[in-house]
Amino acid sequence: MHAIGHALAVAGAMTWEITWALVLGFGLSAVVQAVVRRETVVRLLGDDRPRTLALSAGLGAASSSCSYAAVALARSLFRKGADFTAAMAFEIASTNLVIELGVILALLMGWQFTVAEFVGGPLMIILLAVLFRLLLRQRLLRSAGEQAERGLAGSMEGHAAMDMSVRGEGGFLRRLLTRDGFTSVSHIFVMEWAAILRDLVAGLLIAGAIAAWVPDDFWRAFFLADHPLAAKLIGPLVGPLVAIATFVCSIGNVPLAVVLWKGGISFGGVIAFIYADLLILPILNIYRKYYGARMAAFLFLTFFTAMALAGYLVEFAFGGLGLIPDQARARLPQEGVSWNYTTWLNIAFLLLAAASLVRFLRTGGPAMLRMMGGAPEHGA
Repeated sequence: MHAIGHALAVAGAMTWEITWALVLGFGLSAVVQAVVRRETVVRLLGDDRPRTLALSAGLGAASSSCSYAAVALARSLFRKGADFTAAMAFEIASTNLVIELGVILALLMGWQFTVAEFVGGPLMIILLAVLFRLLLRQRLLRSAGEQAERGLAGSMEGHAAMDMSVRGEGGFLRRLLTRDGFTSVSHIFVMEWAAILRDLVAGLLIAGAIAAWVPDDFWRAFFLADHPLAAKLIGPLVGPLVAIATFVCSIGNVPLAVVLWKGGISFGGVIAFIYADLLILPILNIYRKYYGARMAAFLFLTFFTAMALAGYLVEFAFGGLGLIPDQARARLPQEGVSWNYTTWLNIAFLLLAAASLVRFLRTGGPAMLRMMGGAPEHGA
């Protein structure tokens, strides 16, 4: 019982540390999604030119999603005419280049990881685009398109199909500062929380259990932490494999990243681990449903290669600039609740979250919530 209590205490302390940041991140994301219309996204992603891929990354980062919803939305964009490479860039950005991820990385691991995340993400997209140009054959792409048109359900289909942006004329602020704007923001905010809650809770519990039960010596041996060069070489390869094995995706893998960093994985290995939320086994199975077995295998190999190479580039660039923090200073939050700035921020942002939840419940939100796992063409 003591071991279980320790694991839950670690998970609870991490939860308290990051609560306000999650509310802030999802709130800002909801504001952006409330004014960016889905048809605008499709219209801008018609090819794989560098400018288009940059737009894909920017729009994806603005359309923050859980990994399952991001994968479903990318398939939806592809079916509606978006270029496949641009759709994959959008998918990567919408789960790995988002505000809430950057804030939580800074809180739990240091600002260097936030910067590395936002440097490595575009590098991964560039590497993936190059690999697609070199290796993706039209025959395989046509086959994937035919499979996508079958519309087989994966996960979070209804959520991905819903376009909750504010309609009407006017600019950003004019549409946002209305009753419909507040309703749209509240709906998106609560739906995003509902989408990531399972993975977030799982990630916190797994991280708490591993931190409490697995000794640091195991991780140091596993990651070759006592051999610095070997650790740097295997980190970006082992990181994604750990992510695949743990089944945790979205923001839920950040608490486990803290445990791995404390245990001795390399800096680049942490970055590759975080990117691998799009390669966990349930999502690989969804790729198979969406695009066929051959394209699923192709995506696994190209994504794995791109994220590992991005991890290496980040490792050696940040190492050369002296920006990699000292692993010996890594710590897990264990203080719990006390009267400090975190508590005051949590109170303030939880009140904002409560206001959004009340608006959501009063404006038809529960009915939309029931449609989150609906059919691929569901939602309006």
